[in-house]
Amino acid sequence: MAGTVNIEIVGLKTSECSPFPCDENRTCGLEGCYHSGKLVDAFNELKKVLQETYGGRVELKLTLVDDGVPAYIKEIIEREYPPIPMVLVSGRVTKIGRITLDRIKNEIEKEL
Repeated sequence: MAGTVNIEIVGLKTSECSPFPCDENRTCGLEGCYHSGKLVDAFNELKKVLQETYGGRVELKLTLVDDGVPAYIKEIIEREYPPIPMVLVSGRVTKIGRITLDRIKNEIEKEL
């Protein structure tokens, strides 16, 4: 059981939060970023919701690779070719490939 679960979202500043269009059904489970469809807005909403749910047990980080890719991200991409946006949970690559509340919560629960 972990004390703190670290969630890192990796993508591009101007990228979409999902390969699917943002719609009125909000299948991603987030409300505050609706209509935007942008990664940064979705990250901010995800952070807000997860902090309300988990408090200090979850830390979130957004890594934008527009101006350079950190070495550890390059290694992950070369090794696993994950979908973007990339969702890392405590350093572990997931195959989520989008900002979606239920799937990220499931990954958090596995760590807690």
